[in-house]
Order: sequence, then C-alpha cells, then structure tokens
Amino acid sequence: MATHHLDDTQPHAFWDNSYPARLRIQPGDAVVFETLEASAGQVGPDSASEVVNNLNFDLIHPLTGPVYVEGAEPGDALVVDIVSIKHKDWGWNAVIPGFGLLAEDFPEPYLHHYKLGETTCEFRSDIQIPYEPFCGVMGVAPREPGRFNTIPPRENAGNIDIRHLTPGSRAFFPVLVPGALFSCGDCHSAQGDGEVNGTGIETKMTVTLTLTLQKAAHIPELRFITPPGKKLTVADERGYFVTTAHGPDLFKDTQQAIRYMIDHLSTNYNMTREQAYCLCGAAVDLKISEVVDAPNWIVSAYLPLSIFK
Repeated sequence: MATHHLDDTQPHAFWDNSYPARLRIQPGDAVVFETLEASAGQVGPDSASEVVNNLNFDLIHPLTGPVYVEGAEPGDALVVDIVSIKHKDWGWNAVIPGFGLLAEDFPEPYLHHYKLGETTCEFRSDIQIPYEPFCGVMGVAPREPGRFNTIPPRENAGNIDIRHLTPGSRAFFPVLVPGALFSCGDCHSAQGDGEVNGTGIETKMTVTLTLTLQKAAHIPELRFITPPGKKLTVADERGYFVTTAHGPDLFKDTQQAIRYMIDHLSTNYNMTREQAYCLCGAAVDLKISEVVDAPNWIVSAYLPLSIFK
C-alpha cells in the first residue's frame, strides 16, 4: 500500500462536505499529516498570557485534509489505525477567558508553556506529565450541507478530545458522504479526561494514520479500540489523590470536583489557581463514579501522584 504526505500549509478550520479533498487514496493507504497546534500560530513559544485574551476562534482547530478514500460510501465505516504521533518540541495550554468548565471562576488570561521530551511533558521541573499524544480532532465530512465550526463534537466525530486515541488505537467513523473526506488536527501531547480548562497540551505534530474501510457497517457514531496490553494511563504507579462532588446535576458536580482539586493543588503545591486549573486540564481525569442513586450523582477527579517528582 502507498504512503502519502500532507503538509500543514492549507488548513481548514471548519467542516463542510463541499470542501474539496486535498488527497485521494486507496483503502489501506497510509497518510502522514503535518498538523498545526490548535491556535493556528496565534500562540507561539515566546507568547505572553495576554495573547489568549484575543484569540480569533475562526482560526481555532486548523485541520489537515480532507482525504477522499476511494470506494467509501454512506453506511460504511472508515477505519483509522493510529500508527504514530510525533511532537515538534513545544506545547501550551491556557486559561481562556469565557471558555472552559470554570469560565465564570477565571476571568483573567493565563498561558502555560511546556517543554516536551521523548516521554514527558514538563509543567515545571518538579512536575512531569507522561507524553501520551493523540489528535483532539478527527472526523469525516458531515452529511448536512453547509459550513460548521469545529468546537462541538458532532455525528461526524470532530472535536472529540478522547485521550485514549493514542498510537496503537483503532477508530471507526461513520461514513456520511462519498469518499468520507477525513481530516485531523488539534493534537495534544497530554490531556486529562474532560479537558476541563478547554485545552490539552496543544502541540504541532506529525501524525501517521492508515485508512481502510469496513463496508456496510452502519455505525451511528465514533467507536474505537485501545491497544491490547496498554494501560489506559501510564501515570498510575503511585496512585491518585481524588476529590469528589455530589448533587443532582452532573455538570455542576464536575465543576465542584475540579474546584476542590484546584483548592488542593494551589494550597499544597506552590502554584497559582490559574496554574492549578491548567494542570487539571493536562493531567486530571474526570470519572462518573455513580449515576443511579437518585437524586444525587457522584463525580470524581483523579490526580496522578506520579507526576510530582
């Protein structure tokens, strides 16, 4: 099978099934995607915090693609094997005013830069997050005509931010238009489940994927398989510190669990609340611990203790 290459010089920050394909491939071919970080260059390695106060959201999620897969028809599944994801040395996450789980709590901008190594993302010298890269956005063209922004996930997948779609995983996307028209981008070097501050560790990446077809699969939405033998996180060697919150509203419970975690981090680890919020986005995993004992549910926030050196 052939291997193709797409550079990052013609990104598109929207979904549109009339947008022309940059590449046509046969099922089973590999594609190397060069991807920009989520801001499309609005944030750079030397940027100060003020830059995130003026982000143009029309440019957010610059995607590389689309790729037309010959023979793909509505009702099929596009099978995407994630072969490798390689960073380009630097990443960031941020508190963006008006955005994120706790937008009302954090009105001021804050930008955090990360040094990226072979296996770690350095929050600061004594806090090292495992490098577990994935594409925050992967998807096919939507079935409906028109142009749609990339912020919310949709039937076509899109901004899914599923941190377990790391190399070795296999994802299945419903084909909604002929050719599938697959694109990807918004890569993260690490992220906690929930991406609570609105950003993972946003990173320029080189992404290698293999695209095949499963005919007449008729799947309604994204499905995926994680690699056999791979733990869901590599940061569990020293256990977790966990905050919990209860109540009848899962969203509010989630907010409260993260507020408790921010309290813990800022009190015990010599960091500002903005820094703690960013660390939650990059490393803290949200879990629904209980959703059957009405009228109250439980949400838990898991902080891996192995990140503290």
